[in-house]
Amino acid sequence: MYIEILISDLSETDKEILIANFSEEAEGFEETETTLKVFIKQEKFEDAKIKDLSEKLHFRHQITSIPDQNWNQIWESNFDPVIVDDFVAVRADFHQPVKNVEHEIAITPKMSFGTGHHATTFLMMQQMRKINFTRKSVFDFGTGTGILAILAYKLGAARILATDIDEWSISNAKENFARNSISQIILKQSDSAINETFDVILANINRNILIETIPYLAKQLLKDGVLLLSGLLAEDEPDILSVCGNNALIMKEMVQKGKWICLYFNKL
Repeated sequence: MYIEILISDLSETDKEILIANFSEEAEGFEETETTLKVFIKQEKFEDAKIKDLSEKLHFRHQITSIPDQNWNQIWESNFDPVIVDDFVAVRADFHQPVKNVEHEIAITPKMSFGTGHHATTFLMMQQMRKINFTRKSVFDFGTGTGILAILAYKLGAARILATDIDEWSISNAKENFARNSISQIILKQSDSAINETFDVILANINRNILIETIPYLAKQLLKDGVLLLSGLLAEDEPDILSVCGNNALIMKEMVQKGKWICLYFNKL
């Protein structure tokens, strides 16, 4: 049995916030212009969580019990190509190739986080255009679909390690690496930083994990290296700047899309 949460009167930004909040436990989403349906296994559903989000974002919601469904089919029906400027296009295998972009990534549209639709993934890809990846070592911490690791490879990285705590994400990332004819990326299931050093570290996760992990990531970053962070709301910036400042990381740039931000740091 599954729980369907129908959430009404939402802005695009609020939908993005909710999708990010439910990305770990949800089995699927359905979107319209002003509503979002979230599908969660009954045993994973937490009534207190939806009530707390409702009070913060001021939305109406309705909860219904429903039988099992084909969640991948639901996910695919909501998957449209994502185009980041003229830099990169992200599409499913059932889409036609996208013209007039420098790079194209094919993603199997399953439930792993990171298809380019969410503002944080979009911002990460946009900022990656400014980084010199040629012959560099890269750590994609919390890889999700593997989209950022794939883009790093296309931008010339020599060594890429991608990790994620979620078994489903590891499986999906592996499939996406194969779909893009990439066999060189090292993929590991892990819930912590790895004891290696890198020129570039990419971390699109969430505020709490980043605050806990930044000291370890800073130690893994080589001098003059780049740390690119997202999964953050604008209100998270002061806390992230404080932790990064205590770990020899200097912010070079902040970009914003809706309520979401991406922060670019260099290691002293």
